[in-house]
Amino acid sequence: MAINTKKSAKPIGAYVHAKEVGGFVFLSGIGPRDPETDKIPKGIEEQTHAVFRNVNAVLEACNLEMKNVVDIMVFLTNMEEDFKKFNEIYGDYIEGYEVTRTTIEVGALPTPIVVEFKVVAHK
Repeated sequence: MAINTKKSAKPIGAYVHAKEVGGFVFLSGIGPRDPETDKIPKGIEEQTHAVFRNVNAVLEACNLEMKNVVDIMVFLTNMEEDFKKFNEIYGDYIEGYEVTRTTIEVGALPTPIVVEFKVVAHK
């Protein structure tokens, strides 16, 4: 089952926000764009908070919460400059949840953002 919501930034390509398969929900890559204005916040701190808002909006559309998340893949465009601050903010959102994570530095993302998540949750 495909899932979309207007409460998260709209996809920038031919894909849905999430897809449920066999009790798992796979979220497409989610960045920090504002769902109403399409604007991109500045800096790793604002963008990290915005990504979590967008992820939570998609989870809500799937009738899920952060406690259902089992894995997050994080894409950063500048590990050296952004990882420490990102990791602090990330820890605040994930505290108390058992979530696996992989963080990868990438040369670029599809829009001029510095962070994007790929999330897998379980019903």
